[in-house]
Amino acid sequence: MSIESVLTNELLERFRGRAAGYDEANAFAIEDFNELVELGYLKALVPADRGGLGWSFDTLALAQRRLATAAPGTALAINMHQVWAGVAYLLKARGDRRLDMVADWIAEGEVMAFGISEPGNDAVLFDSKTSAATAADGSVAFTGVKIFTSLSPAFTRLGVFGKDQDSGELVHGFVARGEGVQSMDDWNTLGMRASQSHTTKLEDAVAPSDWVHSRLPVGPNADPLIFGIFASFLTLTASVYVGIADRAVTLAQEALNDRVHQDGTKYSQDVRARGLLAEAAMRLLSLDALQRSVAGDLEAQADHQGAWFPKLVTLRTIAGDTARENVQVAGQLLGGGGYFRGSEFERLYRDVQASWYHPSNAASAANTVASWLVGPLDS
Repeated sequence: MSIESVLTNELLERFRGRAAGYDEANAFAIEDFNELVELGYLKALVPADRGGLGWSFDTLALAQRRLATAAPGTALAINMHQVWAGVAYLLKARGDRRLDMVADWIAEGEVMAFGISEPGNDAVLFDSKTSAATAADGSVAFTGVKIFTSLSPAFTRLGVFGKDQDSGELVHGFVARGEGVQSMDDWNTLGMRASQSHTTKLEDAVAPSDWVHSRLPVGPNADPLIFGIFASFLTLTASVYVGIADRAVTLAQEALNDRVHQDGTKYSQDVRARGLLAEAAMRLLSLDALQRSVAGDLEAQADHQGAWFPKLVTLRTIAGDTARENVQVAGQLLGGGGYFRGSEFERLYRDVQASWYHPSNAASAANTVASWLVGPLDS
């Protein structure tokens, strides 16, 4: 099935029409979510013979972009489920089967969420403030706080990690919604309000032994899981912001075609306005090529070796930068009506600010690229 046959124009217009209400009420995009479940969109990477859409990873990246042109908050929420689907898909394609259970869960209708980020932990995947206590039967009890848990009202499985206080290892596993997993219901933010990405408090949240899939040392390492998480998270999160950058160009284009100066001349004949639109479109064309290249190379298992992480962080960084720049251009061209609460531009302007906060941030991305080129900073 093609992207357009699942995410139809009619569906996108329904989502766009509901977005203002979710934003105003600070409510989860439940109708959007239910429609996507019915369409099988949460099973996008599941093979067709197992009830999924049978899409490739790069197709999913483009689909997330299309979804974000209508409802960025909805796209970001669904993104975290799709990230785990993507990790399982990318690992399996490379011969690593440790997350086959995730693909099985998704095929059975489970909804995944991402419990990685922690307050004050800028090491992200390379250290943790969450404690992981291993029991005699191999199960692990996690205690700590996770932030930006998108899909909080809907997830059934949460991917988490923490530090084993005995071995010092970082333990990765999954816990089920329920005992020991408390959503703090605290999502009241500037933008991306429909994602309802609440803080999650873990209090002896138990991952059964067969849901504990990895034990890794503290610090950067070359384990395929780390690559899979970064690759899926950075690429699919970037796709949300490519979608915003794309929509901003469309809004600016419509403004130039619709607006008329006092003297009767169209804005489409205004040299300055044309220049702003053209610059935004050129940024989008460049970003489009980068997105397709990175996502396509992940699907094709291209061997970029040490260049992979620079490519991934560059895509995520440029996607956020371009989205913010293009939304600003749209605001300049739309006129004062866009400044009012409830307009699509006003919502996009707030939603796009979330791009500052996703890992890897601009400073971390710059250090990654510089280290690739000239080596790490002296300790």
